[in-house]
Amino acid sequence: MSTPRTNLGLWHAAAGLSARMHAGQVRKDGVTPYAAHPFRVMMIVRDLFACDDDITLAAALLHDVIEDTPSDFDDVAECAGAEAARVVAALTKDMRLPENERESAYDEAIRAACWRTKLIKLADCYDNLTDLSSRRDNPDPARVIDKAHRAIACADGEPAAARAVSLLQALISRVQGG
Repeated sequence: MSTPRTNLGLWHAAAGLSARMHAGQVRKDGVTPYAAHPFRVMMIVRDLFACDDDITLAAALLHDVIEDTPSDFDDVAECAGAEAARVVAALTKDMRLPENERESAYDEAIRAACWRTKLIKLADCYDNLTDLSSRRDNPDPARVIDKAHRAIACADGEPAAARAVSLLQALISRVQGG
């Protein structure tokens, strides 16, 4: 296994793997390349949530690759290191479980995970909420809002996520018209 790159190189390598693994995938609007989502999540973590931690930025870029592509833990670890791979693994749902068990197991994994995982999950929800307005399939925001509330509950009490929780709560209020 190669040694992960440091600083800017670490998340640049992660950006490359994310773009390659999500190539050809599109968002639910049927038009937007899926790779836009992990890149936006990384920018939300960095620019809106004010986190410049290289491992967190790399994991944000890779947060969906284990769940949605042929990549696995080892691919992520080789690209971005074991800590980033652990964060991505915690953000990966166990698709072998029935949906009702899968969602509660996923929430428990997020709740038990490190601050990086919680911050990325909040950014993921933030991006999904902001993405609602651009979708042509007119989704019901209730499901996305419910997931955001669950992410907030999982991050409850995490000092590193306080700013993110506050910003996500404000976005939920705006989406709900409040």
